[in-house]
Amino acid sequence: MRRGLSKLMLVLTVLAVVAAGCGGTSSDTTEGTTVGTTAATTTTAGSVATTTTTESMEPVTVNWWHIENNDPGLSLWQQAADDYMAEHPNVTISINVQENEAFKTALQTNLQAGDVPDIFQSWGGGVLREQVDAGLVQDITSLAQECIDQLEPGALTMMQVDGKLYGFPWDLGIVGFWYNKTLFAQAGIEAPPTTWTELLDDVQKLEDAGITPIALGAGDKWPAMFWYAELALRIGGAEVMQQAAINHNFDDPAFLKAGEMLQDLIAMDPFQKGFLAAGWDGPDGQAAAIANSEAAFHLMGHWAPGTQSANGPDLAATGELGWFPFPAVEGGAGDPMDAFGGGNGYAVGKDAPPEAVDFLCYLTSVPVARELAATGSRLPVTIGAEDAITDPNLAAVITARGEAPYVQLYLDQAYPPSVGAAVNDSIQALFAGTGTPQDVVDAVDQAWANE
Repeated sequence: MRRGLSKLMLVLTVLAVVAAGCGGTSSDTTEGTTVGTTAATTTTAGSVATTTTTESMEPVTVNWWHIENNDPGLSLWQQAADDYMAEHPNVTISINVQENEAFKTALQTNLQAGDVPDIFQSWGGGVLREQVDAGLVQDITSLAQECIDQLEPGALTMMQVDGKLYGFPWDLGIVGFWYNKTLFAQAGIEAPPTTWTELLDDVQKLEDAGITPIALGAGDKWPAMFWYAELALRIGGAEVMQQAAINHNFDDPAFLKAGEMLQDLIAMDPFQKGFLAAGWDGPDGQAAAIANSEAAFHLMGHWAPGTQSANGPDLAATGELGWFPFPAVEGGAGDPMDAFGGGNGYAVGKDAPPEAVDFLCYLTSVPVARELAATGSRLPVTIGAEDAITDPNLAAVITARGEAPYVQLYLDQAYPPSVGAAVNDSIQALFAGTGTPQDVVDAVDQAWANE
């Protein structure tokens, strides 16, 4: 599986680097400029040993911004910081926890002011390259040498730019459908769909049974983008997706066709009430709608079960939750085993002390990674942690991840930030009925032209 992952991620990251390499260096791409509500805390000591000895004994504070704002991740990361500080009493890990969208806004404000956190959430790709070009992140290639061999080589490329390492990956997965087995059964659906036509048929069966088919948090935009990107990949295939990054446009017919097929789904009115304003997280969000059985299925990454259980009943624990990959599109050029996804990582800020890298070595060590895997909320990339994953759905995700001949990185991360924003904005408009498939193509082409 590790050999397959290395190949997969090399393909993924080559695309991200090619796409980002021709972009500009403007960082003014995140919506809004005000800092979102945060829960800044300074942790206290616990116990356990760490991995490297790069730090001095002088008092030092490491500012860590992350988005694991729900359990189990929230508590696990807190405990990791506590344990690290117990072994390193001169180090204080100051944690700033934020929800995904609030984090993006707050981080952009800080980066524009040159106030860069020592460690902060990153998805790699075009965004990381722009941060490198702007001198906001630190080349940690040498500092990390003591521990990077504990990570999957392919996953490391996610946090590399031009062969240099700027952070640590800690999680990698692909997007697929999470569904409520009970609601599928009530609608007479005996097995998950394997083609797009079957998926539309199942949507109709659910509607006929009085069940809301799909949960969507279109207010956050990126969950809606997942649908378009998956269709474009199935219709056009890997070559078309790669060529779009090289040509800097969406002019291939596959992108227009993806929008048209998505319109067919939207016309069926399959989403929960208020989906255009709903976010991913929170009591009225996409995850909550699934957790509370208010909708039958949704398209989301491997973190879905954890966020769902934080917003309602734990369907995975009861065996009611299932997973299946995005289905094939009849006549499409894409390999049905190709995937769409990415991972989570932590970038290291330009002025971060060596202790920041040492802490990341600990955070991605085998003991911590195995605890993370056991939560069933993430798929760590630490060698030796794989067998700690016991959830059958996540095991299916790992299998699909390892077998995928190609993985397309999230479009809003693979491309320069301004292009990624154009992708998300135009696709949200398509879902709202205020935009057309051609508008998506035009908006993305224009954003690339402005780079």
